Amino acid sequence: MTKLFLKRVLTLFIALFILAGCSQRSDRVAAVVVHPTKPNIIYIATEEGVYKTRDGGKGWRRLTEGLSRIRAMNLAIDPLLPANVFAGTLTDGVYKSPDGGRRWLPRNAGIQKGTISANVNQLAFHPSDTQTLYAATTVGVFRTMDGGQLWQERMNGMNEINFIVALAVDPKHSNILYAGTSGGVYRSFDGAENWIKINNGLVPDDARMASMALGVNKLVIDPSNTDIVYAGTTKGLFKTSNKGESWSKVQGNFKEPYISSLVINPSNTSHLYVGTSEGIFESKDGGETWLPQHEGLGNLNIRTLVMDPLNFQILYCGTNGSGLYKSGDSGNSWMPIPLTFAR
Repeated sequence: MTKLFLKRVLTLFIALFILAGCSQRSDRVAAVVVHPTKPNIIYIATEEGVYKTRDGGKGWRRLTEGLSRIRAMNLAIDPLLPANVFAGTLTDGVYKSPDGGRRWLPRNAGIQKGTISANVNQLAFHPSDTQTLYAATTVGVFRTMDGGQLWQERMNGMNEINFIVALAVDPKHSNILYAGTSGGVYRSFDGAENWIKINNGLVPDDARMASMALGVNKLVIDPSNTDIVYAGTTKGLFKTSNKGESWSKVQGNFKEPYISSLVINPSNTSHLYVGTSEGIFESKDGGETWLPQHEGLGNLNIRTLVMDPLNFQILYCGTNGSGLYKSGDSGNSWMPIPLTFAR
């Protein structure tokens, strides 16, 4: 078998692993994004497609024009021009809607590599220039500087890694990026031009198969002190206080170490939530102690977790089996949000 064939098989296997645990298609919510200034507008990605509500979840519309047969894995809203919505997909690259989801256009120039199709695991905007986006894909890190018209690979320094799962851009120092991979974390100080591995405390130096040693599912930077970064991984939650020079494991009462999502309260950055394969946990002391916040959840296998950008008591979570949930009391209780179609 050729190296190309093996790479395609590995890519498909990892993608299927990420999607494991789901039941019916609309019951598995892969992504939730909330409009930055109109929080009643919400988009979600499920295996059936992308849905939008304009009334906080009372009624939904499936967004099909250009996306009818495309499976979205993640979504990103332009924080400066929210009518621009991007979707990262399973095997079909990146799609962009310029009109709030009414129609979708492929934006894959530079990403698709011949017969290898890119699974786009995350999209991240530059904090002040939203024509610049970064894509974490199964074939590497890509950057566009023209709103998705053309993407360029940015992998210098990632010699043993191709599978990129997560990205985070420093909100105060926009040239600093972190990439979560199948083999730990990498950092760039120059806008993704060059990368260095920063696995001290994450992956042992003598780890076998270093490229698959630690899956990093989520990276979140503390907005008040950007030296602090959290990494949600397949082996638990890790924290650095020095931009990744060293990491320490955050101890929590998690029976299963798989961390799928992480949220920091912007008004109090010691207030954290993590989504895991066994539910949602909350810490009010920077990760020193944790309490479960499961009440009302019909499924504890959490895929995604987000906070309302204007009301930090409101959270949404997407599950791997029982759909979308909302909490209006800082996670103390959760209510299901059915996908009722708007008339």
